[in-house]
Amino acid sequence: MKILTYNSLLSLKDYEKQREQIKTNAINHKKRRSVTIGENIILLFEDFTTIHYQVQEMLRIERITKKVDVQEELNAYNPLIPDGNNLKATMLIMYPNVIQRKQMLMKLNGIENEVWISANNHKRVFAISDEDLDRSNERKTSAVHFLRFQFDVKYIELLKTATKINIGISHSEYELCSELTDDITRSLMADFD
Repeated sequence: MKILTYNSLLSLKDYEKQREQIKTNAINHKKRRSVTIGENIILLFEDFTTIHYQVQEMLRIERITKKVDVQEELNAYNPLIPDGNNLKATMLIMYPNVIQRKQMLMKLNGIENEVWISANNHKRVFAISDEDLDRSNERKTSAVHFLRFQFDVKYIELLKTATKINIGISHSEYELCSELTDDITRSLMADFD
């Protein structure tokens, strides 16, 4: 597993000089790692590149320069990079209207535990959600969740050779799925190398 280290980051000054090109590259990379499920949920599958960009942006925004503070950010973000036997995603629940969003976050309580992936219509592998901290309570879910899809060796081989991979949600208020495009499939399968 490739992880971010202090030495893999640019200084704030160097990052600022290269930021526009890095941002363009990151946006293009994320397009090949984003899956929309229905109209209101996006899964952004994280990898070294997406997390590297996120950390550089956090350091820039918060003006973090001390090595100990940078290391805290690295400790927080490195667990979001896939380990070689899983896929990791940030789940975003998006409703533009504030009132509707509040209502739907109550209706969608527990949705983070109902996200699955299936290769060639074989068994569904459900994501493990929010291992870092609880983001929901008994009344409502959060608009952001961190998911880990954990696979055994046999299922990874099935994913790599699948002709069809679906990602879906089986929540009673949001039961939908999406088939991965070839571009997204290729990008995600690289996480197992």
